[in-house]
Amino acid sequence: MSQKTLGLFPGQGSQKVGMGKDLFDATAIAKKIFATADEVLGFSLSKICFEGPAERLTATEVAQPAILTVSTICYELAREKNPELSLCAAAGHSLGEYSALVAAGAISFPDAVMLVHKRGSYMQKAVPVGVGKMVAVLGKEVSEIEAALAKVSKGVAQIANINSPGQVVVAGVKDAVDEMIGLLGNAKVMELSVSAPFHCSLMKPAEESLSKDLASLTIAPCKFPVYANYSGQAVSQPQQIRDALRLQVCGRVRWVECMQNAIAEISPTEATEFGMGSVLTGMLKRINPTLPRKNVSGPEVSA
Repeated sequence: MSQKTLGLFPGQGSQKVGMGKDLFDATAIAKKIFATADEVLGFSLSKICFEGPAERLTATEVAQPAILTVSTICYELAREKNPELSLCAAAGHSLGEYSALVAAGAISFPDAVMLVHKRGSYMQKAVPVGVGKMVAVLGKEVSEIEAALAKVSKGVAQIANINSPGQVVVAGVKDAVDEMIGLLGNAKVMELSVSAPFHCSLMKPAEESLSKDLASLTIAPCKFPVYANYSGQAVSQPQQIRDALRLQVCGRVRWVECMQNAIAEISPTEATEFGMGSVLTGMLKRINPTLPRKNVSGPEVSA
C-alpha cells in the first residue's frame, strides 16, 4: 500500500538561532531557497537565522519568513530524497498555513516570504508591545474557558487556538486575560513568550492591512487540499484561500478540527511535520494517537 502523507507545517515559536544552518551546509536546495529569501526581503535572513541575535530572530516580521523558509526547505528536501512523496493533504499552524500553501503550489515561495514578512510587521504594529498577553490553558474544556471569558469585564480576551484536547490558548489585553485566569480558578496556565496577542480582535488593523496585499496576490488552485485554520475545512480555490488567510488573522486557530477533518475525509496513513521542532506531531498524538507521525527538520531525511 502506498503512503498517504498528511503534511504539517509549524507556526511561530519554533524559531531558534542556528535554524537551517545544517540544511544550508549540506544541501544545494537550502542554499538556493535561502538565497531567494535574502534577495526578496532585501536583508540577510540567512545570517539572522544562523547567527542571531535571538532578539532579532524572534521579532515577528523576521520569525515568520524564517520559519516559512526552513519549512519549505525541509519539504523540498524530502521530495528530492523521496521522489514518490506526495502529500494527500496539508495543514499549517497559523503562519504555517502559508508554508502549506507553498507546498500545495497555491502561492509561490517568493510571494509567500514577502507576504509573511509584511504580515509579521502588521501584527506587531497592531498592538503596542506590553499591552497584550497570550496564555495556554491546560486541562480545561473549551466550554469552561468560554464561560469564564463571558464574565470578563476588563477588555478583550478571546480563545486564539484550540491546539489539542486540554490545550487552549487565550489572547487579549493583559488585564482581561489575567481576569479570565482568576475566573477559571485552579486552572494550570502557562504564559506564552510572544510579542503580541495573535488571533483575536485586537489584530483587526493587521487584517485590514494584509487584506490589501492578499487582494493583489497571485494564487493558483491547490494541488491537494489545505485545511484552513479559520474554518477547520479544506480549501483549494484562490478566493477560498484569500478569504481564509484574511480571516485567520483575528480568527481562532481550529487545529483540532483541522486534524480531525483531514483524517476523516482524506484517510492519511501517516503525518509528517516539515520544519523546526515537533510541536505539531506532539499535538497530533493527543488528537489521534494511532496515526503514525514523523518529522523532517534536518538534512538526514528518511525516504
